[in-house]
Amino acid sequence: MWVTECFLLCFYFSFLDSVTSLAFTGDRSPPKKVIVTGAAGRTGSIIFSSLVQDSHYDPVGLVRTERKAKKIFKNSHCGLDQMCVCDVTKLDEGFPKGLDGAEAMIICTSAKPKISKLSIVYQILCIPLNIVTRKKSFNFRGLRFWYASGQSPEKVDYEGQIAQIQLAIELGISHIVLVSSMGGTDPNNFLNSIGKNKDGTGDGDILIWKRKAEQYLIASGLEYTIIHPGLLNDGIGGISEIMLDIDDELMKNEERSISRSDLAMLCIASLTIGKGKNVSFDCTASEYKEETDIKHATLLLDGFILSGKTCTYQI
Repeated sequence: MWVTECFLLCFYFSFLDSVTSLAFTGDRSPPKKVIVTGAAGRTGSIIFSSLVQDSHYDPVGLVRTERKAKKIFKNSHCGLDQMCVCDVTKLDEGFPKGLDGAEAMIICTSAKPKISKLSIVYQILCIPLNIVTRKKSFNFRGLRFWYASGQSPEKVDYEGQIAQIQLAIELGISHIVLVSSMGGTDPNNFLNSIGKNKDGTGDGDILIWKRKAEQYLIASGLEYTIIHPGLLNDGIGGISEIMLDIDDELMKNEERSISRSDLAMLCIASLTIGKGKNVSFDCTASEYKEETDIKHATLLLDGFILSGKTCTYQI
């Protein structure tokens, strides 16, 4: 009898200890493994660093070079096993190790144009004439851009993103959060001219290639959250009113920008709120106003998804 009572007491205190521990530590489920591609980019690095600091996630960042890997490793204080060097345009040569077990992927890769220094000099020389003729003193639209070999929008934003989607399928990943760009409904958008010659030849059409990649993702059968941010800036996140809409309606507004930090919060919120919902939307943010009631990205996205709105596509 005495032995039985001792056993029951030990069991009771053990159970009590477990309950108390859970009350203080919360959910003990293992962190969700998330792959972040383009983790060394200006937006990708914010997303990756935020996930590193969140105990709910176990992020793995994909970067193109060892130099970038060292930089992000230093800035994010992540573990060595959380960095992976690979070129997303060459995934057909074999994908890197250490990605097994991932449940989601955030795609932040994008082609980055280089500016022609000669065009800058030319536009500076045109300033006096522009002033006399009452035009804008500096014609930013007159600047010329180019893409490095193998880094054009077709290679990075289309073929590279398709390769990443295929990688997700091979790894058994169910949900992709794709960071794209606003303006994709207009083939004549200025961004599509970047990289092209005056006669229309050369690389370019970045929004067109991005939209084709989005269509590929939608047709893939994977769960998706496609985000079209407006002009990105380096402002502080969480202090502006984020606005969500579809089909470039936000392009009509005077304010068309959003901070990379606010975009990062939307991406991270999408990992939970957007899972299984299959939604595509645009986002911008208004200037900070003291009287504005700022909604957290999670609540904002949840409300938007409940509205049933999503971008339309011709597939």
